[in-house]
Amino acid sequence: MTVLTALRPKAIDRSFAEPSDKGSPLAFAIPQADPDPAVERLYRKQRLAGALRIFARQGFDFGMAGHFVARDPEWTDHFWVNAWGKPFSLTRVSDLVLVGPDGGVVGSDRTYNRAAYAIHYPILRKRPEIVSSVHVHSVYGKTWSAVGREIQPLTQDLTAFYQDHVVFDAYEGLMGRGEGEAIAETLGAHKAAVLLNHGLLTVGTSVEVAAWWFIAFEDACRVQLLAEGAGTPKPLPHEMARKLGSTKLGIGNDTFAWASFHNLWQEIVQREPDFLE
Repeated sequence: MTVLTALRPKAIDRSFAEPSDKGSPLAFAIPQADPDPAVERLYRKQRLAGALRIFARQGFDFGMAGHFVARDPEWTDHFWVNAWGKPFSLTRVSDLVLVGPDGGVVGSDRTYNRAAYAIHYPILRKRPEIVSSVHVHSVYGKTWSAVGREIQPLTQDLTAFYQDHVVFDAYEGLMGRGEGEAIAETLGAHKAAVLLNHGLLTVGTSVEVAAWWFIAFEDACRVQLLAEGAGTPKPLPHEMARKLGSTKLGIGNDTFAWASFHNLWQEIVQREPDFLE
């Protein structure tokens, strides 16, 4: 008698690439997207499902709130998003929902949180270089959003957001008409936004980058809150903060974000490989 064992899908991994700028202090570069859209699609979906599992471990899931999207590599006006009613901690690749440019679900009977379309679609349309956008209701992000101020460059890590985030202060409740367009306009070319009385939003040129910026931005809010509770914070001087947080060679660089997320990715693949299904 032959027993057939179902093989679980494997994670698509990419090695660090050699940097194009040999003089860069970063010893690697972000791998290029796969030219085969089917392969690239699966890669993005795997990272998206894995990032949701990581977010669950970080405590970023809150009831039915929160959404994380990834642009489809072939149908670039479509995006993949976590399904409505599926906990981040249980999300698999097969649970992800494809959303079209009209906000409708494509090829599935699943549904999703419609706020994801209202918030993220205008950003993806306005910024074609962006692959992924994140908004979840994390504790420190929500708390800092009630303050309604920008994060200061209090430590080396926080300089990643120095002069590269905004405060969106036109909150209209549960996604008032046109609010998504207004968020996209306010965000501009920046990587992150504090949404007044709502929470945080980050974007990235890959799922990995968007995910890491959210993790780092949440941490920045926590540090800012703790520092202000302890006394009067002393931010880094402008020039030092600008240099440390540079998007070219500093902590604000996408390559740095990609590599930082990659460490978390390796762990989730080992501990919870069922998300690849």
